[in-house]
Amino acid sequence: MPATDSVALGDPVTTRPRRRDGVAGNARLTGGAAVLLLALLALEGMTIPLIGALRGPHIFIGMLLIPPVLLKLGSTGYRFLRYYGGSPAYVRNGPPALPLRLLAPLVVLSSVALFATGVLALVAGPPSSTLIFLHKASFVVWFGAMTAHVLGHVLKVPSLALPDWRRHGGREARLAGAGMRIALLGGSVAAGLVLAMATVSLAGPWLSP
Repeated sequence: MPATDSVALGDPVTTRPRRRDGVAGNARLTGGAAVLLLALLALEGMTIPLIGALRGPHIFIGMLLIPPVLLKLGSTGYRFLRYYGGSPAYVRNGPPALPLRLLAPLVVLSSVALFATGVLALVAGPPSSTLIFLHKASFVVWFGAMTAHVLGHVLKVPSLALPDWRRHGGREARLAGAGMRIALLGGSVAAGLVLAMATVSLAGPWLSP
């Protein structure tokens, strides 16, 4: 009997498919987080050309983005640790393409720098000239690295992000843990909204004429 059929029948001995599902589940969570971030980042990007008039929404969306960004970093960091820790399932699945692996540290570091300088400037209040300069500089680096990162993954993201939301479609749509992954995505947005609303008062000085 095929191993996958044994698991479907509840065979407690066969564990390989469960490990593969763990790898696939991690990939789906990463893909779902990527789609969520692309949508939120698109909204944030719309505020940049009119940052003088839309500074409030820029700050609010920026704070909202922090938990989803942490979720994405967490899911990719988990894969990194499992692969380089020698987990058989992750090793069999293989690493990303070499150019994307070389790009990853720059994506992570520029993302941390972008959000850290933004938060520090928000807390410090205007004018915070040095922090604003660093925020803008890190954005330039982040935008270039993120553009290359997105282009390297864009073709496979839909196939990772969509199946968990389908009610039908065979085993591909019934991968264990779909509810938990959806809850993590929704929870990151909820946490972002709480964080954004909790820091609204800090934005006041930045909105004064």
